[in-house]
Amino acid sequence: MSARPKYPLRGVVVSLDTPFDDAGRIDFASLERLVEWHLRCGAAGFLTPARAGEVEALTVAERIGIVRHVREQVKGRAELVAGATAEDPAETRAMAEAAVRLGCEGVLAEVPPPLRRDRAGLLEFVRTLASAGMPMLMVQDLEWGGSGIPVALIAEAFEAVPAFRCLKVEVVPAGPKYTAVLEATGGRLHVSGGWAAEQMIEALDRGVDVFMPTAMTGIYALIYRAHQSGDRETARRWFHRILPVLAFTHQHLDISIQFYKRLFRHRGLFGTVHLRKQALPYDAHHERYGEEMIRHLDEVEREAGLLV
Repeated sequence: MSARPKYPLRGVVVSLDTPFDDAGRIDFASLERLVEWHLRCGAAGFLTPARAGEVEALTVAERIGIVRHVREQVKGRAELVAGATAEDPAETRAMAEAAVRLGCEGVLAEVPPPLRRDRAGLLEFVRTLASAGMPMLMVQDLEWGGSGIPVALIAEAFEAVPAFRCLKVEVVPAGPKYTAVLEATGGRLHVSGGWAAEQMIEALDRGVDVFMPTAMTGIYALIYRAHQSGDRETARRWFHRILPVLAFTHQHLDISIQFYKRLFRHRGLFGTVHLRKQALPYDAHHERYGEEMIRHLDEVEREAGLLV
């Protein structure tokens, strides 16, 4: 059994949205404002580019450009995990190598769906990716409607590949998977929660180390700190205040991206709400209720002392 200590990152790691101007170009000025906002709100780190950042609509050069820009901005103030997931294995490798050159603390990659339950294929994927030389590899265990990678295989890969120190769990149901993974690795594998944010209190009770939202960073950080200090009731109370927003945004990833871009424009961080690729429309009913949720968040964050 490996003697590696658990990776030390704790708290809120923001999965960054990608701002675009009206012509569809990456808006780096808005990205800088967004990163500074999250840092002020208590972000311990960032993940970019990722699904929340419309990664499928970005070229490899653009992805590397975003990572370089954010790395230069946050170095010494927060950790940066570079998203390397791509359909083409060569692109995944290029992103991982670029992240290493740029000095990122970690690299995240989703296991390709055909390899989720293929022992030999998954182990080879993790070993090959880790050979890029990153200090920390975070494997994304993603299956929107299923249980993801078998726990025994996760534990085997963790023991076999030293760089594999973190797992981002996004499966259904997430809670039992958190517990099973931690038990199978003796609590040594670092576990992050992503899309299953509606179960944040349960996840904290189960020992999840990091949460990866795209917004509401100050509230998430408040909840995390309260729970870690033993004040579960305060954590639960603030969590219940943001549940209406989670219920609205978690209808679909496209709705979530479009809502949070509107929130960031409302906060003066984004110049536009432009998307490069959109599967679901954000219609008049979404607009109306979304505006109500933005006003609700303003109220909650003022109450928490996060807005003036």
